[in-house]
Amino acid sequence: MEGGNIYGASNSLRAVSSTTRRNRATTMDVFSRSSRDEDDEEALTWAALEKLPTFDRLRKGILMASHGGGAYEVDIQNLGFHEKKRLMERIVRVAEEDNEKFLLKLRNRIDRFEHLNVEADALAASRALPTFINIWTDILQGFLNFLPLLPSRKKHVTILQDISGIIKPGRMTLLLGPPSSGKTTLLLALAGKLDSKLKTTGRVTYNGHDLNEFVPQRTAAFISQHDLHIGEMTVRETLAFSARCQGVGSRYDLLSELLRREKAANIKPDLDIDIFMKAAAAEGQEANVITDYILKILGLEICADTMVGDEMLRGISGGQRKRVTTGEMLVGPSNAFFMDEISNGLDSSTTSQIVNSLKQFVHILDGTAVISLLQPAPETYDLFDDIILLSDGQIVYQGPCELVLGFFESMGFKCPERKGVADFLQEVTSRKDQHQYWVRKDEPYSFVTVREFAEAFQSFYVGRKLGDELSIPFDKSKNHPAALTTKKFGVGMNNLLKACISREFLLMKRNSFVYIFKITLLTLLAFVAMTLFLRTKMHRDTVTDGGIYIGAFFFTLTIMMFIGMAEISMTVAKLPVFYKQRDLLFYPTWAYALPTWILKIPITFVEVAVWVFITYYVIGYDPNVGRLFKQYLLLVLVSQMASGLFRLIAALGRNQIIASTFGSFALFTLYALGGFVLSREDIKKWWIWGYWISPLMYGQNAIVVNELLGSSWDKIPPISSSNESLGIQVLKARGLFTEAYWYWIGVGALFGFIILFNFGFVVALALLNSFGNSQTAKSEELEGNDDANKMGGLIQLQSQGSSHKNGSGRSSRSRRARFETAIAANGKRGMVLSFEPYSISFDELTYSIDMPKEMKNQGVLEDKLVLLQDVSGAFRPGVLTALMGVSGAGKTTMMDVLAGRKTGGYIKGDIKISGYPKDQDTFARISGYCEQNDIHSPHLTVHESLLYSAWLRLPPDMDDRTREMFIEEVMELVELNPLRQALVGLPGVDGLSTEQRKRLTIAIELVANPSIIFMDEPTSGLDARAAAIVMRTVRNTVDTGRTVVCTIHQPSIDIFEAFDELFLMKRGGQEIYVGPLGHQSSHLIKYFEGIQGVRQIKDGHNPATWMLEVTSPAQELALGVDFSDLYKNSDLYRWVYRTC
Repeated sequence: MEGGNIYGASNSLRAVSSTTRRNRATTMDVFSRSSRDEDDEEALTWAALEKLPTFDRLRKGILMASHGGGAYEVDIQNLGFHEKKRLMERIVRVAEEDNEKFLLKLRNRIDRFEHLNVEADALAASRALPTFINIWTDILQGFLNFLPLLPSRKKHVTILQDISGIIKPGRMTLLLGPPSSGKTTLLLALAGKLDSKLKTTGRVTYNGHDLNEFVPQRTAAFISQHDLHIGEMTVRETLAFSARCQGVGSRYDLLSELLRREKAANIKPDLDIDIFMKAAAAEGQEANVITDYILKILGLEICADTMVGDEMLRGISGGQRKRVTTGEMLVGPSNAFFMDEISNGLDSSTTSQIVNSLKQFVHILDGTAVISLLQPAPETYDLFDDIILLSDGQIVYQGPCELVLGFFESMGFKCPERKGVADFLQEVTSRKDQHQYWVRKDEPYSFVTVREFAEAFQSFYVGRKLGDELSIPFDKSKNHPAALTTKKFGVGMNNLLKACISREFLLMKRNSFVYIFKITLLTLLAFVAMTLFLRTKMHRDTVTDGGIYIGAFFFTLTIMMFIGMAEISMTVAKLPVFYKQRDLLFYPTWAYALPTWILKIPITFVEVAVWVFITYYVIGYDPNVGRLFKQYLLLVLVSQMASGLFRLIAALGRNQIIASTFGSFALFTLYALGGFVLSREDIKKWWIWGYWISPLMYGQNAIVVNELLGSSWDKIPPISSSNESLGIQVLKARGLFTEAYWYWIGVGALFGFIILFNFGFVVALALLNSFGNSQTAKSEELEGNDDANKMGGLIQLQSQGSSHKNGSGRSSRSRRARFETAIAANGKRGMVLSFEPYSISFDELTYSIDMPKEMKNQGVLEDKLVLLQDVSGAFRPGVLTALMGVSGAGKTTMMDVLAGRKTGGYIKGDIKISGYPKDQDTFARISGYCEQNDIHSPHLTVHESLLYSAWLRLPPDMDDRTREMFIEEVMELVELNPLRQALVGLPGVDGLSTEQRKRLTIAIELVANPSIIFMDEPTSGLDARAAAIVMRTVRNTVDTGRTVVCTIHQPSIDIFEAFDELFLMKRGGQEIYVGPLGHQSSHLIKYFEGIQGVRQIKDGHNPATWMLEVTSPAQELALGVDFSDLYKNSDLYRWVYRTC
């Protein structure tokens, strides 16, 4: 077999065809930094390496020293930090320029889906809400349906409808479609990750093999649109853990074969590529070189040692977090990638760079990639080879990108100039937007349904060719064994356990405050117990005195149980990440659960030691040191039992509220049946089983027996009528056991409960999933009058000063007649409440924070990290301003500083509101802020969320009718009426989708009727049409005289040119352009084209994408200029400075 065939089917972008190496002397030098003339030292070193056996050669490589210091041999498995950094600098110095050259020095899988149908049954509208009545109604209906005595009331929903297609290797495929069209479901089906509750028919095959013939989760990588990461880990640690779990796939075996063939053919490879391949194929490394490579090409080096962060922990930006989600799967050995909306939160330049890197990988190494994007810029769209256009669960078009416009032109629809093709494709199937693209003016227009488009595509020549290919089955004999993965996990169980132990130990160090706080709390409670049960007041004369000692033991057990409750919140917080990684087969469940138990045992010993050694002798327990250590052992077991119990409850509850409620219930039940609150004789016989299965009963009996059978209690009270010792009398009085062996029974029982609870924890993690989607599947709202939908719902974005005819040009779909009357009379939306317009200006604004400890550990000497550096500008009423820049430029930081949302760090400079110094107390009442992260109360409906916001933020003297009218108006503006009864839910878990959640965020701020509105990426996560709806709302808001500032990442041409002014920033928090855009961005283009060396914009290109590309750090380096300095020395800066 030829070497090229073997490695063409490899599972790694690191595998190199021997043909490519053999021809390196005759081909163009695509990588001049690595290709160098041989010198004697290098030749001798390589000759010595060639003499080693293959096994040893796999672990040795030659690395060139810095500054021309010559070559030296390195151990692949012990590459140091600086050696890996030097290697990365040599092979990929500039990510967007050198990655393709690198991959060309490295050298199939075909996916099919035929007649795929995915269906579900779901409750709709208010019946889907988890109210008390609905839950009990569902239980009763489910029972009657099971008998069956009652037909199901659920509505049938078709998600994917009889779709077929082929995904070919070596081609980039764009999956396009509006939200709720079935894109995520299709990607999940292709990746073999569909929910088993869905009704699925049809076939998905890889190289002719069905999904049950291999492990699809390991063969293909699904990258979700939800960014689920552990906030306490850094970016590098997150990717390194992923690489460590996914392993190297078939790289090692393929590389061994390649080295044997090269030696036989007397071929010398490029030294940099050779060492990179060997490092990439080495198993079991904690920090693989692939991690550094992915950090480089994704532009994450700048934040590699920064915490990822979450809602409660400051971390990387939203765009960087999205790149981490992508990189988490790219570090693995998969050769097929299914990516779901990976561009949310990224600027168009970064998106284009990532997609371009993926394109190089796919084209050069025959990989497979299907990428779902919502708003791809024209430059990003041009990087794709094929497109799948999905709408209403049906494929409208699948084939080459360059032919898609021809198909729609054959149907009578044409994409206008200065309109992105992707935007056109998403709108042309929409009932509201289709009419504007109709070009056959001599023929009457009638709405073309999705089904008609799909049927027309079958007769289109591209569709006929696809049908012919599907009719020919794939020849399984052409499939290479390395193409499909049959092993469930990427590395051995020992390595997976080591990886999980390392991560858990790291998280324990990062969360050390929790354990320090627990020990401090135990110390304080120990002092409380010492003073409450002081030995000078603790006598041993009567049975009553013994009861006080038993109370002290009960207090001790109560403390141990309550300390264990911290496990609930700590476990629940990590569950979403666990479910994701479990489903991706990163590790088996037991490998995750075991470290969370074992590693915390030493901490338990310390916590119990603090309690016992402080309280034992002060309270006055039996002075025998043996009984001291027996109590210590018993409390360690009680504490471990409590931790195991609450971990199990967290895994069963899967939700902080449910788990905490259930945990409290379990705790009080154990107390009631533990033998102290009620003695054994007082518990009713139908509850006595609860007494025998209560872990607290065994702990209570054991600790009491250990004390009361000691020498201090071995006496007969003077006034006693019994001949038994005082200790025995106390035990009998409380219904406790009197035999000494009950201590060991308690120890054994507690140990058994520890094993049982932790085993149950593993089983619960393995069998249960996160709570399902409770979103209403279908709305009972009417979609509106068909004629109005066909003709009157076009989305148009006007610049400032344009006329708006929304009131008369659209048929209202509101429920309330009085609201319809108000809209018609008003003529404009969102203008019924009065307000005072304000401007906001800032001068020499600087914001810095203390240098992160991780960066100081890397050798950074500065004490402060500057995030904003001397920025100046002004935002005026009636002017819509776009705040733009690459990811990490400080856009969100600047808005947070202006809005007064930064509680830490150091702020310098002046901020004024209409010429007066800003007072945060009053400013908060006139401003609104739409966050990038859509955080809402998950248990409210959409309408309830808006109503709650209006109650709290609108003037208290406003009457209910006006308030309700205004809420209805806002819902109509943002098109939330069909979702008014939908439960908000949790992001990535249940409830509203990303774009619906984004619209709700904006609506909640709009109902506050603010004068100044900050919007952090309002169109992130929205498709072209939804983004246009949002921007039309924003435009209407601005035209009332409000001041609106929006950060925006990937605007289409239409959206970008709907803004009046631009505030452009570069990485480092400096402004490089502040001023008007002009008609068709003429002022912006003129400014940057006037800088010597900046390439001119091409016809039809998006000015927003071009602007970010020509001002990138790589361009600054190439031109030898600083765009910030150029701006501050320009006439434009002086004009802006005068207006501040």
